Amino acid sequence: MSKAYDLGNVARAAKIKLFIFDVDGVLTDGSLHYGPEGEMMKTFHVQDGLGIKLLQEAGILTAIISARRSPIVVARARDLGIEFVHQGGHDKLTPFMDLLNKTGLRADEVGFIGDDVVDLPILSRVGFAVAVPNARVDVLSRAHHVTEAHGGRGAVREVCEFVLRATGNYDKVMAQFLV
Repeated sequence: MSKAYDLGNVARAAKIKLFIFDVDGVLTDGSLHYGPEGEMMKTFHVQDGLGIKLLQEAGILTAIISARRSPIVVARARDLGIEFVHQGGHDKLTPFMDLLNKTGLRADEVGFIGDDVVDLPILSRVGFAVAVPNARVDVLSRAHHVTEAHGGRGAVREVCEFVLRATGNYDKVMAQFLV
């Protein structure tokens, strides 16, 4: 049985009421593109966005915690209806703890997907820790689940569908497309 369908991972994902996403290397492929005037550009995968919207339709809260600061992330979060967005600084634990306090959720009711060592303080505390396959080895060794798809290439959609199946919401949110 592959790690993706490990019953322990399904049980962990079934408890999820909030899913938090890293940005660079997860919602994007980790590349940073700079224009001639020094402006930074990022590319997001449209299927990942729909996965996030489907989580929200199922009543699962969504959030972004990113070490880098970018107005592009604010725009993408607004497009997706993600209300909680924290950017800037390698300390991701403080905004994570703030989010738990704000929502009243326990850490075991939270999922997080990351790829680099700055994500470890959250990954080591959440109930469902997810990594992309090209994550740093320290992240991979602490993840409960590793996606098959890479960051910015469908990893977020993959984990969203995994959580939707585990929580029993997949058929409900997909029914709108299967008319």
